[in-house]
Amino acid sequence: MVTTGTLVLVGVPIGNLGDLSPRAAAELAGADAICCEDSRRTGKLLELTGIARRGPLLQVNDHTEAARTGEVLERLRRGERVVVVSDAGMPGVSDPGERLVRAVAADGLTVVVVPGPSAALAALVTSGLPAGRFCFEGFLPRKGSGRAERLRELTGERRTMVFFEAPHRLARTLADLTAALGPDRPAALARELTKRHEEVRHGALGALAIDVAADPPPGECALVVAGAEAPGPADDDSVVAALRAARERGLSSRDASTEVAAALGVAKRRAYALAIALDT
Repeated sequence: MVTTGTLVLVGVPIGNLGDLSPRAAAELAGADAICCEDSRRTGKLLELTGIARRGPLLQVNDHTEAARTGEVLERLRRGERVVVVSDAGMPGVSDPGERLVRAVAADGLTVVVVPGPSAALAALVTSGLPAGRFCFEGFLPRKGSGRAERLRELTGERRTMVFFEAPHRLARTLADLTAALGPDRPAALARELTKRHEEVRHGALGALAIDVAADPPPGECALVVAGAEAPGPADDDSVVAALRAARERGLSSRDASTEVAAALGVAKRRAYALAIALDT
């Protein structure tokens, strides 16, 4: 019987070491190998939490993930249990791990997760903004057309948005988001989450941009921004214009009213009444 190993994604603290779960500690202690972004930081985590590892620390970061994948696959095929961690939080979320997981899954091997701290979720729930539907945007493209295009795409996003940003780029990102989404958009800026100097600033996007420009906070930040408000109901002129265009394409009053009602989110009865009025 051939036994294959398991790749284990483990969430580690984003600041407070007390957030390391017993299950996460057990996986780190029992791993045949630990894939980590920075062996010094992970080694320090193990030291501070009193975990004696039995396997090597394999550095898997943006520069080495592709090259390390083959070695990890071989370990798993030999039946080893390989743990993956990032410097903080969940691996694969704006951190290395995604390509490794994809390769392991494609090879038919097992991937499991030990959930843990997440800066994105921590910022979201402390923001006070709607969390029923949200999207994680991570880091915006740094410059050029990619950044401009992403900002344009976000203008109509109705879900709450979560961003990460480095301290030296935060003021510019807030200014760009203010220009794209408007200064009155509700937002929250979280930094040093779970640490001694944890801070969450709530306010309008424009006000936060002014505050940060005057007093840039240290440390990486998570920014949460409210989604766009739902558009108001279409007025009669808009409905009539859409009906007229549909009738010019040869649709009957009934078919035109059905199409327009669905497209503009108005009552079918109202659209049909306006369609009949066009014929009189």
